[in-house]
Amino acid sequence: MLILQDSRESRHPLNTARLAALGLARATLLAGTDFDPALWATPGAMLLFPGPDARVLAPDGPAPAPSLLVVPDGTWRQARGLLARHPTLAALPRLTLPDGLPARYRVRRAPDTGALSTVEAIAHALAALEAPRRFDALLAPFEALVQGQISAMGPAIYARDHLGPSQD
Repeated sequence: MLILQDSRESRHPLNTARLAALGLARATLLAGTDFDPALWATPGAMLLFPGPDARVLAPDGPAPAPSLLVVPDGTWRQARGLLARHPTLAALPRLTLPDGLPARYRVRRAPDTGALSTVEAIAHALAALEAPRRFDALLAPFEALVQGQISAMGPAIYARDHLGPSQD
């Protein structure tokens, strides 16, 4: 797995790509904005990112076997910018997650109901690609981080800022 992280995201305190990279034995995390295309010029490499021709990963469906799974990390705008700067990356065959997966990142407002953090997306993708293996353990540090943030802000602030109308 290759995680390409926008350099601005690398400074974010809740850096879920770093959690994913630390929790996986065969993951590489690179931060920046311009990357060497040789990084993903591997036969069988696939990109985890939605798109019109993206193949939907389902835990109970047939799974492709990418030789390398490339995962962009950053805001949606940053990730789209990464693909725009790297046409060979954008041209990789794409995998996407099914709609309706529940997000556990309760301390941020997601742009869409199905928007997941990078570590959540990776855990779901690996669960589909390597079924019947499970990757719940990858999410345990993430859950602890989120719960710590909620505890630090207190119930009133959490309710005001994160349980408002857009989260219903």
